[in-house]
Amino acid sequence: MISGGTLSRLSIFPLGGALLFPRMHLPLHIFEPRYRAMVSDALARDRRIGMIQPRGPGDSPSLFEIGCVGRIAEVEALDDGRFDIVLEGLARFAVVRELDVTTPFRQVEAALEQAGDVEVLAMAERAALEIESRRFADGLGYAVDWEAVSRLDDESLVNGIAQIAPFDVASKQALLEADSLAERSELIVQLMQFFGRHDGDEGTLQ
Repeated sequence: MISGGTLSRLSIFPLGGALLFPRMHLPLHIFEPRYRAMVSDALARDRRIGMIQPRGPGDSPSLFEIGCVGRIAEVEALDDGRFDIVLEGLARFAVVRELDVTTPFRQVEAALEQAGDVEVLAMAERAALEIESRRFADGLGYAVDWEAVSRLDDESLVNGIAQIAPFDVASKQALLEADSLAERSELIVQLMQFFGRHDGDEGTLQ
């Protein structure tokens, strides 16, 4: 868990089901006026946005404690004021407190996790993840380029699955909060075994 990190002021984007991890990328289409204002503000300052999941519905829901801050790596400003952006994950953060602000978007004081080394899986852990991923994808009718998957490094594979797998918000949050790549990989396998028992919509896993 995150403790003793560098304190920082972050503009946050609460979005259920949207995970970001350090060194990963997350494409977003920004259309709500308050989040268009947030992107404009971030572009004028440090390009940082904190992605975090809400605990429930509503206009200003309570938040989970852990999120991930990203830097706007790519941006396309559309004619009607919307944005297409790509966030590059920088570090996980823990919310210390929400700030009283006049901006239309929410801001928090957060403790940022210090960047760690790139983690790797044991061969057996990698094999178990790939086997269960194939079973899960086949069961849901997903089309997967397994040759491309096999070329991914462990971190990209584990965190990529965590970002795109059709798990619920609480499960996604548990993946984000896992303290090691091995723990996250093991949890993914468990979640695939659970959710794989239920039929899902056809789709493409890339």
